[in-house]
Amino acid sequence: MHEETHAVTRIGWLRAAILGANDGIVSTASLIAGVAAAGTSQSAILVTGTAGLVAGAMSMAAGEYVSVSSQLDAEKSDVELEKRHLAADPEFELEELTQIYEQRGLDRALAEQVAVQLTEHDALDTHLRDELGMTDAAAARPIQAAAASAASFTMGAALPLATVFLDSGPSLPWTVSAASLLFLALLGAFGAWAGNAPMLRPVVRVTFWGAMAMAATIAIGSLLGTTVG
Repeated sequence: MHEETHAVTRIGWLRAAILGANDGIVSTASLIAGVAAAGTSQSAILVTGTAGLVAGAMSMAAGEYVSVSSQLDAEKSDVELEKRHLAADPEFELEELTQIYEQRGLDRALAEQVAVQLTEHDALDTHLRDELGMTDAAAARPIQAAAASAASFTMGAALPLATVFLDSGPSLPWTVSAASLLFLALLGAFGAWAGNAPMLRPVVRVTFWGAMAMAATIAIGSLLGTTVG
Protein backbone atom coordinates (compact mmCIF):
# COMPACT_ATOMS: atom_id res chain seq x y z
CA MET A 1 0.00 0.00 0.00
CA HIS A 2 1.23 3.46 -0.93
CA GLU A 3 0.12 5.95 1.70
CA GLU A 4 0.75 9.69 1.76
CA THR A 5 0.32 11.96 4.75
CA HIS A 6 0.28 15.63 3.81
CA ALA A 7 0.84 18.52 6.19
CA VAL A 8 -2.24 20.33 4.85
CA THR A 9 -4.46 17.77 6.58
CA ARG A 10 -3.16 19.08 9.92
CA ILE A 11 -3.24 22.77 9.09
CA GLY A 12 -6.42 23.57 11.06
CA TRP A 13 -5.37 22.33 14.48
CA LEU A 14 -1.65 22.90 13.86
CA ARG A 15 -2.09 26.63 13.21
CA ALA A 16 -4.21 27.08 16.33
CA ALA A 17 -1.89 24.99 18.48
CA ILE A 18 1.31 26.76 17.38
CA LEU A 19 -0.32 30.17 17.72
CA GLY A 20 -1.63 29.33 21.19
CA ALA A 21 1.66 27.95 22.49
CA ASN A 22 3.64 30.84 21.04
CA ASP A 23 1.31 33.41 22.61
CA GLY A 24 1.33 31.53 25.90
CA ILE A 25 5.12 31.58 26.12
CA VAL A 26 5.63 35.13 24.87
CA SER A 27 2.82 36.87 26.76
CA THR A 28 3.37 35.11 30.08
CA ALA A 29 7.15 35.38 29.94
CA SER A 30 6.86 39.05 29.04
CA LEU A 31 4.47 39.68 31.93
CA ILE A 32 6.73 37.90 34.40
CA ALA A 33 9.89 39.56 33.09
CA GLY A 34 8.32 43.03 33.12
CA VAL A 35 6.83 42.71 36.60
CA ALA A 36 10.01 41.15 37.98
CA ALA A 37 12.11 43.94 36.47
CA ALA A 38 9.97 46.44 38.37
CA GLY A 39 11.12 44.83 41.64
CA THR A 40 7.83 43.14 42.52
CA SER A 41 7.65 40.36 45.11
CA GLN A 42 7.60 36.70 44.10
CA SER A 43 3.99 36.26 45.25
CA ALA A 44 2.86 39.17 43.09
CA ILE A 45 4.80 37.76 40.14
CA LEU A 46 3.11 34.37 40.58
CA VAL A 47 -0.33 36.00 40.76
CA THR A 48 0.40 38.03 37.65
CA GLY A 49 1.68 35.03 35.72
CA THR A 50 -1.22 32.81 36.78
CA ALA A 51 -3.79 35.46 35.93
CA GLY A 52 -2.11 35.94 32.56
CA LEU A 53 -2.28 32.19 31.92
CA VAL A 54 -5.99 31.90 32.74
CA ALA A 55 -7.04 35.09 30.98
CA GLY A 56 -4.91 34.30 27.94
CA ALA A 57 -6.24 30.75 27.57
CA MET A 58 -9.85 31.94 27.76
CA SER A 59 -9.14 34.80 25.36
CA MET A 60 -7.45 32.50 22.85
CA ALA A 61 -10.30 29.99 23.01
CA ALA A 62 -12.95 32.67 22.57
CA GLY A 63 -11.03 34.41 19.81
CA GLU A 64 -10.46 31.22 17.84
CA TYR A 65 -14.06 30.11 18.28
CA VAL A 66 -15.50 33.43 17.13
CA SER A 67 -13.06 33.77 14.24
CA VAL A 68 -13.42 30.23 12.92
CA SER A 69 -17.19 30.32 13.46
CA SER A 70 -17.31 33.34 11.15
CA GLN A 71 -15.43 31.29 8.56
CA LEU A 72 -17.89 28.42 9.05
CA ASP A 73 -20.86 30.77 8.60
CA ALA A 74 -19.34 32.03 5.34
CA GLU A 75 -18.78 28.46 4.13
CA LYS A 76 -22.39 27.51 4.90
CA SER A 77 -23.59 30.60 3.05
CA ASP A 78 -21.54 29.66 0.00
CA VAL A 79 -22.91 26.10 0.08
CA GLU A 80 -26.51 27.37 0.08
CA LEU A 81 -25.73 29.85 -2.69
CA GLU A 82 -24.17 27.14 -4.85
CA LYS A 83 -27.19 24.88 -4.29
CA ARG A 84 -29.48 27.64 -5.56
CA HIS A 85 -27.31 28.27 -8.60
CA LEU A 86 -27.24 24.57 -9.50
CA ALA A 87 -31.02 24.34 -9.21
CA ALA A 88 -31.72 27.55 -11.14
CA ASP A 89 -29.22 27.28 -14.01
CA PRO A 90 -27.45 23.89 -14.28
CA GLU A 91 -26.29 24.60 -17.86
CA PHE A 92 -24.41 27.71 -16.78
CA GLU A 93 -22.85 25.85 -13.85
CA LEU A 94 -21.73 23.06 -16.18
CA GLU A 95 -20.11 25.59 -18.52
CA GLU A 96 -18.46 27.22 -15.53
CA LEU A 97 -16.85 23.92 -14.56
CA THR A 98 -15.79 23.29 -18.15
CA GLN A 99 -13.98 26.63 -18.30
CA ILE A 100 -12.28 25.94 -14.98
CA TYR A 101 -10.85 22.68 -16.31
CA GLU A 102 -9.82 24.37 -19.55
CA GLN A 103 -7.89 26.97 -17.54
CA ARG A 104 -6.11 24.13 -15.77
CA GLY A 105 -4.81 22.73 -19.03
CA LEU A 106 -7.44 20.38 -20.49
CA ASP A 107 -8.64 20.80 -24.06
CA ARG A 108 -12.28 21.79 -24.58
CA ALA A 109 -13.59 18.30 -25.37
CA LEU A 110 -11.91 16.64 -22.39
CA ALA A 111 -12.89 19.52 -20.10
CA GLU A 112 -16.54 19.08 -21.08
CA GLN A 113 -16.33 15.33 -20.51
CA VAL A 114 -14.78 15.75 -17.07
CA ALA A 115 -17.30 18.42 -16.11
CA VAL A 116 -20.23 16.24 -17.17
CA GLN A 117 -19.02 13.14 -15.36
CA LEU A 118 -18.19 14.97 -12.14
CA THR A 119 -21.51 16.80 -12.23
CA GLU A 120 -23.35 13.50 -12.59
CA HIS A 121 -21.36 12.05 -9.71
CA ASP A 122 -21.76 14.97 -7.24
CA ALA A 123 -22.41 18.40 -8.71
CA LEU A 124 -22.40 20.32 -5.42
CA ASP A 125 -19.21 18.78 -4.07
CA THR A 126 -17.48 19.34 -7.42
CA HIS A 127 -18.35 23.03 -7.49
CA LEU A 128 -17.42 23.57 -3.86
CA ARG A 129 -14.03 21.95 -4.43
CA ASP A 130 -13.08 23.15 -7.91
CA GLU A 131 -14.85 26.51 -8.06
CA LEU A 132 -14.57 27.69 -4.44
CA GLY A 133 -11.61 25.64 -3.18
CA MET A 134 -13.57 24.21 -0.25
CA THR A 135 -12.26 20.84 0.96
CA ASP A 136 -12.72 18.70 4.08
CA ALA A 137 -9.07 19.21 5.03
CA ALA A 138 -9.44 22.99 5.13
CA ALA A 139 -12.97 23.09 6.54
CA ALA A 140 -13.64 25.39 9.49
CA ARG A 141 -13.86 23.56 12.84
CA PRO A 142 -14.49 26.17 15.58
CA ILE A 143 -14.58 23.86 18.60
CA GLN A 144 -11.43 22.01 17.55
CA ALA A 145 -9.60 25.29 16.93
CA ALA A 146 -10.74 26.77 20.25
CA ALA A 147 -9.75 23.69 22.26
CA ALA A 148 -6.37 23.37 20.55
CA SER A 149 -5.61 27.06 21.04
CA ALA A 150 -6.62 27.15 24.71
CA ALA A 151 -4.78 23.94 25.57
CA SER A 152 -1.61 24.96 23.77
CA PHE A 153 -1.69 28.45 25.32
CA THR A 154 -1.96 26.90 28.77
CA MET A 155 0.96 24.57 28.15
CA GLY A 156 3.02 27.37 26.66
CA ALA A 157 2.27 29.76 29.53
CA ALA A 158 3.03 27.12 32.16
CA LEU A 159 6.66 26.90 31.03
CA PRO A 160 7.79 30.46 31.89
CA LEU A 161 5.52 30.43 34.96
CA ALA A 162 7.39 27.39 36.29
CA THR A 163 10.63 29.37 36.03
CA VAL A 164 9.46 31.59 38.89
CA PHE A 165 9.85 28.64 41.27
CA LEU A 166 13.44 28.13 40.15
CA ASP A 167 14.64 31.71 40.42
CA SER A 168 13.05 34.27 42.72
CA GLY A 169 15.98 36.69 42.78
CA PRO A 170 16.83 39.83 40.80
CA SER A 171 18.05 37.69 37.90
CA LEU A 172 14.51 36.38 37.24
CA PRO A 173 13.81 38.68 34.26
CA TRP A 174 16.84 37.28 32.46
CA THR A 175 16.28 33.70 33.60
CA VAL A 176 12.68 33.60 32.41
CA SER A 177 13.65 35.32 29.16
CA ALA A 178 16.45 32.87 28.40
CA ALA A 179 14.30 29.86 29.28
CA SER A 180 11.42 31.18 27.21
CA LEU A 181 13.62 31.74 24.17
CA LEU A 182 14.68 28.11 24.46
CA PHE A 183 11.02 27.06 24.67
CA LEU A 184 10.21 29.19 21.63
CA ALA A 185 13.06 27.67 19.64
CA LEU A 186 11.77 24.19 20.46
CA LEU A 187 8.24 25.27 19.49
CA GLY A 188 9.47 26.64 16.17
CA ALA A 189 11.31 23.40 15.49
CA PHE A 190 8.24 21.34 16.37
CA GLY A 191 6.00 23.45 14.13
CA ALA A 192 8.42 23.04 11.24
CA TRP A 193 8.63 19.29 11.82
CA ALA A 194 4.84 18.91 11.99
CA GLY A 195 4.46 20.99 8.84
CA ASN A 196 7.24 19.14 6.97
CA ALA A 197 9.17 22.40 6.56
CA PRO A 198 12.84 23.38 7.07
CA MET A 199 13.49 24.27 10.72
CA LEU A 200 15.94 27.18 10.69
CA ARG A 201 13.65 29.96 9.49
CA PRO A 202 10.72 29.17 11.85
CA VAL A 203 13.09 28.90 14.82
CA VAL A 204 14.77 32.23 14.05
CA ARG A 205 11.43 33.91 13.38
CA VAL A 206 9.74 32.83 16.59
CA THR A 207 12.74 33.52 18.85
CA PHE A 208 13.39 36.95 17.33
CA TRP A 209 9.88 38.26 17.95
CA GLY A 210 9.77 36.66 21.38
CA ALA A 211 13.04 38.36 22.31
CA MET A 212 11.68 41.72 21.11
CA ALA A 213 8.55 41.35 23.25
CA MET A 214 10.46 40.39 26.39
CA ALA A 215 13.09 43.09 25.91
CA ALA A 216 10.36 45.72 25.61
CA THR A 217 8.56 44.61 28.77
CA ILE A 218 11.79 44.36 30.77
CA ALA A 219 12.66 47.90 29.72
CA ILE A 220 9.22 49.20 30.66
CA GLY A 221 9.21 47.29 33.95
CA SER A 222 12.64 48.63 34.89
CA LEU A 223 11.62 52.17 34.00
CA LEU A 224 8.36 52.06 35.95
CA GLY A 225 10.00 50.32 38.88
CA THR A 226 12.59 53.05 39.14
CA THR A 227 10.05 55.81 38.66
CA VAL A 228 7.50 54.48 41.13
CA GLY A 229 10.13 53.48 43.61
